[in-house]
Amino acid sequence: MSIVTISRGSYSRGKEVAEKLCRELGYECISRDIILEASEQFNLPEIKLIRAIHDAPSILDRFTYGKERFIAFFRAAFLKHLQRDNVVYHGLAGHFFLQNIPHVLKVRIIADLDDRVREEMKREKISAEQARRILIRDDDERRKWSLALYGMDPWDQSLYDMTLHIGAMEVDDAVYIILQALQRACFQTTPRSRELLGDLALGARVEAALINEFPKASAEAGNGIVWVNIRASLVDETAISRKVEQLAANVEGVKKVQVNIVPYVIED
Repeated sequence: MSIVTISRGSYSRGKEVAEKLCRELGYECISRDIILEASEQFNLPEIKLIRAIHDAPSILDRFTYGKERFIAFFRAAFLKHLQRDNVVYHGLAGHFFLQNIPHVLKVRIIADLDDRVREEMKREKISAEQARRILIRDDDERRKWSLALYGMDPWDQSLYDMTLHIGAMEVDDAVYIILQALQRACFQTTPRSRELLGDLALGARVEAALINEFPKASAEAGNGIVWVNIRASLVDETAISRKVEQLAANVEGVKKVQVNIVPYVIED
């Protein structure tokens, strides 16, 4: 049992790799599902949130703490799905949240721009010039989105366990290589790796529960105990702690909450 994340560009055939891999393994294949769940929490129609993802990330600045809210809801929904195990995720930013989870195989699928242009021309029935312009713009927007929201560059190869080049190999070849890698013990789920993922998911759910009231709060979890850090005035410590405990208590899996107020100083 394991988890695979596939990062891909438009028309790189990464979606085909993910879907064929799921059929071979009998795994759940997820991508757009996470955006649907985040849309519900964000109180935005799904189509608008999808459009936001493909526009410059500044579009979320139109909403109060838009970036923080989107990340919190997306991350909570994403990690909730992954706790089921036996999952292949292809799409936005999944690998960013899983750098320290050992049983996740993080794959990057790339393809030559000329091949991608031909694929877009065929599917969209547009000229080569139009297709090239769209793809270059899309790549640039995805990179800006990742850098602005997560502080990570999707082209940074250190974020992945492997990068596969479609063109030098076919989809079936890429699937075969991933299947072989998944046989290695390092990508198998263990009680410890499941526990690490569970703690990460619980912290994410608590942050999502707090985000509207405390958009700058961070939460870490371990064995049902959640540590929440909030930057605020110590004068408000009692009221803030009480409110955080009330909100976090509604999150499934929380046994105890410890609130740490990080004091800030207002300079003259």
